[in-house]
Amino acid sequence: MTEILVSAAELREALTAGEPVRVLDVRWELGRSDGHRRYLEGHLPGAVYVDLDTELSAPPGPGGRHPLPSPSVFAALAQGWGIHDGDTVVAYDASGGAAAARAWWLLRHAGFETVRLLDGGVQAWQAAGGALEKGQVVAKPGSVNLSWGHMPVVDMDGVPALAANGVLVDARAPERFRGESEPIDPQAGHIPGAINVPAAGNLDAKGHYLLVPELKQRFEAAGVDSSKPVGAYCGSGIYASAQVAALAMAGVEAALYPGSWSQWSSTPGQPVASGAADG
Repeated sequence: MTEILVSAAELREALTAGEPVRVLDVRWELGRSDGHRRYLEGHLPGAVYVDLDTELSAPPGPGGRHPLPSPSVFAALAQGWGIHDGDTVVAYDASGGAAAARAWWLLRHAGFETVRLLDGGVQAWQAAGGALEKGQVVAKPGSVNLSWGHMPVVDMDGVPALAANGVLVDARAPERFRGESEPIDPQAGHIPGAINVPAAGNLDAKGHYLLVPELKQRFEAAGVDSSKPVGAYCGSGIYASAQVAALAMAGVEAALYPGSWSQWSSTPGQPVASGAADG
């Protein structure tokens, strides 16, 4: 187990031993709305379903498609998931870990440190022989005490300076970065000065995170310099959360730009770059 990841075997052992583990199912994918249905059809034992759109995000608006929830709302939700101080929280999904990473990031931002990502998600659990349960799990309310502001954040006004003086990492697919395709946001392209390191490349063919030396090599080869300020964005702050997690595994602290491209491209007057080269 690392400070960020837990393997299916390690989680199974902890659950079998009766350790205080709260498991969160964050089944979500861009363009799909069947996460809860898939959860009901089969989830890890005792897992509570967490809705990314309504629980891990505020309503869409000027802050983007997935703004951060308010601290008070998030604290109440975390208690509703059954989390207590002293628990270990494990978040998972079925689509590469980005949705689970949003829960990881928010809990860390709220001062809860013992939160892990299930490496490989529900697929890894099943491959390791783990059973799934059906139906809804309603947790007994927890008593966790949370605060806010423990993870670095950059807002839209601070992004240009970060891109100019540090490293701004765009975690989206290359074709979206280059401006060749934009399936959801109002403009195609990227924030000027950003570099493209797709978050999908942090995983191997089975959906597990690359080993730490491989992650370090990948980020260094892309131009990430840990001696400078580093920030990450994506379409709406979800895959960027996974990028922040991967960077942390590689020893790089990165700020999250929560509004990401959905906010930037919707705001009149913001410059837009295209092509493979930095803007």
